[in-house]
Amino acid sequence: MISGAIFRDGIISAANSIANFKEAVNVLNVFPVPDGDTGTNMSMTMAAAKTAVSTLADDISAGEAADIAASAMLRGARGNSGVILSLIFRGMADGLRGCDAANSAILAAALDLGAVRAYKAVQNPMEGTILTVIKEAAAAAREHSREDTDPAETFEYAYRAATEALQKTPDMLHILKKARVVDAGGQGLCYIFLGMLSVITGGTVIELSEPDSAEPAPVAVFAGDVPGEAEIKYAYCTEFIVKRDASSAKNVDDLRKFLASAGDCVVAVDDGDIIKIHVHTNAPGEVITQGQAYGELLTVKIENMRQQHRHAAWGVGDAAEKKTEEPVRVAPEKKFGFVSVAAGEGFDNLFAELGADHMVSGGQTMNPSTEDILTAVYATPAETVFVLPNNKNIVLAAIQAARLADDRQIVIVESTTVPQGVAAMLAFDEDASQQTNIDAMNEAIRRVTTVSVTYAARDSAVGGFNIKKGQCMGLEDGKMAAVEDDPNDAAYRAVRRAAKRSTEMITVYYGDSVTEEKAQQLVERISEKFDDAEVLAVFGGQPVYHYLISIE
Repeated sequence: MISGAIFRDGIISAANSIANFKEAVNVLNVFPVPDGDTGTNMSMTMAAAKTAVSTLADDISAGEAADIAASAMLRGARGNSGVILSLIFRGMADGLRGCDAANSAILAAALDLGAVRAYKAVQNPMEGTILTVIKEAAAAAREHSREDTDPAETFEYAYRAATEALQKTPDMLHILKKARVVDAGGQGLCYIFLGMLSVITGGTVIELSEPDSAEPAPVAVFAGDVPGEAEIKYAYCTEFIVKRDASSAKNVDDLRKFLASAGDCVVAVDDGDIIKIHVHTNAPGEVITQGQAYGELLTVKIENMRQQHRHAAWGVGDAAEKKTEEPVRVAPEKKFGFVSVAAGEGFDNLFAELGADHMVSGGQTMNPSTEDILTAVYATPAETVFVLPNNKNIVLAAIQAARLADDRQIVIVESTTVPQGVAAMLAFDEDASQQTNIDAMNEAIRRVTTVSVTYAARDSAVGGFNIKKGQCMGLEDGKMAAVEDDPNDAAYRAVRRAAKRSTEMITVYYGDSVTEEKAQQLVERISEKFDDAEVLAVFGGQPVYHYLISIE
């Protein structure tokens, strides 16, 4: 039988296994864009589960251990691969619900439910992906469970079927076959199952072979290195930024006095437009409410220092541990609000000017978790919160956040690029109905063609282009359109291909690697070619992408 302790150790082993092979999964991504996110996202998602189960007692039931792991994974899920992975384990937890331990039949049923959950999450399920791998693993477990009562052997059959299905993925997806790789998500799942198999069949937890580059490695903390938990007078490290209300004459000194009475380690910096707050307190909700009297909340972060102390004592240092408390919920004060995902100082300012209540930092290479999005939603004082993912790899995490939110309505506006998100917000009318706004924002998204320019992370051959590592790639709505040595040349060629005679406006958002002068040179070239369109440069400040260009 697979007990709760075995399942717990299996999760820890699986998290270590995928962390060890994270980079091997990352390089399987077919497109050579520098996102490298599949292995990283799956590793960080498993790290959330590892943190949640690490302190469970040996007498925990299999059903309880699975439920705790799945809940942590759902909140910590990053990227589409992380969300699908979390749903596989949520299905498994549903199959193990109420079980002290799992026999072969229960295990097979749990894997089956995991596959069903994963398929249902994807609007257009595609074979040759992680979905095929979990489906074949579940089918093998189901077939074996009819003949044998040993759950360890059943899981071994499931693992073998998963690896066999993985090898077949290039035959199912031409893009994989052409790139001569297997599916990255499916490979990640096999590494995760390998970690679990090591525990289920041999009782051995796979150890971390090297520090994980995405999160800190576990750190041993000796007695005396940190204060005792009882010595922590104020439990919550609370930080937030308030955008000052221009009409308010409130004195920040009054806020400082309140903060001093509510906690210690007080910092309140007023630069005229915003107020940055840091305080250790036992009443973070009261502190944040007091801050709201000075204007709108832009960001909120709360960490339980006592919980961090416990984790330090356990020798666990994963970044996923930091968000173990329920996010602060701000009472609705208006009808509509916005949460937008993007990276870059320019985009932060732009979305704030357009009316976004909160920005979630993220995009390529740093997909935010479900909980990151949920925290921003709860901090938005609105009855209905529109969420703009602005990246195709963040949409599923946003959808899961919407399903978890229980005190306000969440509407996911499925923007898959930042320019689409900007267009959607420009189309919003606060006096219109919710459905009218949804229709208007979706129509605005449809009118936008996005050209993105980044560098190749490795040598590759995609879309008829032979690409060398370091070259600049111009992509039209994610499809390869140009490859050049200079980012301006790649951008110009991609825009020339994407823009039409009817194009009215072209907005060049330049990133942190591009000077304003170089961006203006690109604008001049585009303007000469499309003299009927309005062309302008706007500082986005985004990392990774030299340019994000909106064509409307």
